[in-house]
Amino acid sequence: MMKNTDIISWLLEGDISIQYQTHRDLLGNDDITLKKRITTEGWGKQFLNARNEKGYWGQDYYQPKWISTHYTLLDLKNLAIDPYLEDIKKIITKVLINEKGPDGGILPIGTVKKCDVCVNGMALNFSSYFLAKEESLRAVVDFILTEKMADGGFNCQSNRKGAKHSSMHTTISVLEGFNEFLKNGNTYRVQEIKNVMNSSIEFLLIHQLFKSDKTGDVINPNFLKLYYPARWYYDILRALDFFQYAGITYDFRIDPAIDVLISKRTKEGLWKAVSIHPGKVHFEMEKAGQPSKWNTLRVLRVLKKYKPEYYNSMI
Repeated sequence: MMKNTDIISWLLEGDISIQYQTHRDLLGNDDITLKKRITTEGWGKQFLNARNEKGYWGQDYYQPKWISTHYTLLDLKNLAIDPYLEDIKKIITKVLINEKGPDGGILPIGTVKKCDVCVNGMALNFSSYFLAKEESLRAVVDFILTEKMADGGFNCQSNRKGAKHSSMHTTISVLEGFNEFLKNGNTYRVQEIKNVMNSSIEFLLIHQLFKSDKTGDVINPNFLKLYYPARWYYDILRALDFFQYAGITYDFRIDPAIDVLISKRTKEGLWKAVSIHPGKVHFEMEKAGQPSKWNTLRVLRVLKKYKPEYYNSMI
């Protein structure tokens, strides 16, 4: 089994975005020079080069799914690409103007002209990361806040089909969006957002990130699979990686999910990629069934935050 120092060396052989995040999150070195290179090398360059003749991605803002402007902007954010890219800021400005729904959010999908809470959580996430102006995000924030459910979380079917119980999928997207909104210095409805985030985090914790709060059974076996990119889907690594990124204090109720992550460690000390969510992609970042630098990096930063003794024992 690799020692942690060997794992880090292996990560530093990866794409420039993996190198940067390894330095930032595991080695404590926020190397801005590396960050700048994400725009001009590797996956970052490939995503940027995949734009169509109009400067966007896909056929429409949300179509086809994984190669659309929406999901490509989310991919770029997750690479930790330079948030000051002027081309991206211009695209997001147009999105926030042109894709506005009648209820204030982004993009009514399909025949039901009501905005999707999950889509808006993701849009708030990447728009905040790319430094969209606060006033252009207020309607999105307003829309999301109106959809908070009684059990503390969110469900994209709340305003469309009358859902009564929150969804893990939608709740994590909203949490990521609100966290990025606050992280980038916005102050609109700040206390309400913090209160809602606390209730949504508690919603996830009550379920120990993957269990029924009534029976203790696994809610969905896919929650235990380590997908990357996650897209709109929830899984325990996405949740735990959000927790560490948001600086959420350790709570013993995350232990079962961390135990699942540790159990998935290979004899080489790495974590594999599972099958990607079906759909057309710009290019393949990693192969299913093979050791995954994305998953290994994400698990390691979770362990460093919440299980430092275990993390240090790997060195």
